[in-house]
Amino acid sequence: MAEPSIDQAYLARRQLRKGTAGWLLLAGLGVSYVISGDFAGWNFGIAEAGWGGFAVAACLMALMYLALVLSLAEMSAAIPAAGGGYSFARQAMGPAGGYLTGLAVLIEYALAPAAIVIFIGSAVEALTGLNGPLVYLLFYAVFIGIHLTGVGEALKVMMVVSGLAVFAILATAAALFGNFDAANLFDIAPSDALGANAFMPYGWYGIWAALPFGMWLFLAVEGVPLAAEEAKDPARDMPKGIIAAMLFLLFTALLVVVLLAGAAGAEAIGQSGVPLVDALNVAGHPLLATVVNVLGLAGLIASFFSIIYGYSRLVFALSRAGYLPRRLSLTSERKVPTLALIVPGVFGFLVSLSGAGDLILAMAVVGATLSYALMALSHILLRLKRPDLPRPYKTPGGVVTSGVALALSLVALTGVYAFDPRAFNYTLLLFAVGAAYFFLYSQHTLVAKSADEEFALVSTTPEQDLRRGVAAMALKS
Repeated sequence: MAEPSIDQAYLARRQLRKGTAGWLLLAGLGVSYVISGDFAGWNFGIAEAGWGGFAVAACLMALMYLALVLSLAEMSAAIPAAGGGYSFARQAMGPAGGYLTGLAVLIEYALAPAAIVIFIGSAVEALTGLNGPLVYLLFYAVFIGIHLTGVGEALKVMMVVSGLAVFAILATAAALFGNFDAANLFDIAPSDALGANAFMPYGWYGIWAALPFGMWLFLAVEGVPLAAEEAKDPARDMPKGIIAAMLFLLFTALLVVVLLAGAAGAEAIGQSGVPLVDALNVAGHPLLATVVNVLGLAGLIASFFSIIYGYSRLVFALSRAGYLPRRLSLTSERKVPTLALIVPGVFGFLVSLSGAGDLILAMAVVGATLSYALMALSHILLRLKRPDLPRPYKTPGGVVTSGVALALSLVALTGVYAFDPRAFNYTLLLFAVGAAYFFLYSQHTLVAKSADEEFALVSTTPEQDLRRGVAAMALKS
């Protein structure tokens, strides 16, 4: 089947609102993606590895994310397209490599909200006694609805919700600082595992199994480049936004990992469902614990809200390029990809009905680590194959930095298998089904003959946007 080519009328109906987000909003988006991870989930890594073992795992994952973010900063400035990792990989590895990278990110971003909404349901139940499918449906409907009003409005709401969550973390850290005791970090007795000692009581295997929990402190920050087409000045704003988000997340991760266990004890925090709240209660701050318990819901909502934004932009980009059904990339008068918001939301809601939040989240982590390896590889290949590509920002360390991200992402992938083989196997099965869809069908429906052609057509000036708007009006008439 011959490949159809993109024309102006096709793109006129598939436009995002350019110039909406400056670097500060982009940084806020990056923090919003991740902030729920500071409230709970990461701490179960202490139960797997002890505090010292988890600290090693968390540092390794922090290094992986920092190296990946620095690589993405370069690529997002050079290739500011809404597909993020998909767009980078298509430039580096062609249509198949682009799709497989996009598929891995899509698995992460479609499943993560389903897991988070289950956790939101538990938080709502603790506050109101209500939980279940109606709660999940309500949250999906409300926050998809906010996104449908327009990206500027949605990002501002996201900043407010994230700000509440950040306040809760900073207030907790300030309250616990005076209760810190280093001895509390090492109150788990060493096991008989290989390499076990007082610092890492479950030995080397514990560190390996704790890697996915270390990822939870930073998971999804890589989604900032999905907003590239809506940035005010992508060449400048994308690197500043994603790097600023990562640095702030490193700071909040340090606060919660050190101060919570240092105040309440590693063993207690490793078993806690609400570690910030439990640490505050142990330290004698019950009123603040109640406030933080309520604001913990804001953290979950911030991540849920922002990842919905992320999956919609990825689905939009994949659909616009022809990898997914093209109707998914149609945008409304507010320049919002309506079906790209709704259809994955319906899928996520149906997945959430399983109630298996931990399993769904582990599957999202598998998709994430696959995408990290492919995005890091894309950076290396682009440096080798496209040395002439204009790069407004260059990754410090070049391919060495992205090589570190690639190696650690592969190690992290094996860590998910060590923790939950079911999640690993289910995700690979889902990935295989998605890959079969491409190789059997959608590779024949791509709307641009090359990545360069696609990027040249979607990277337009305001004057070209105006001409496309005229074309769109002509289509409607």
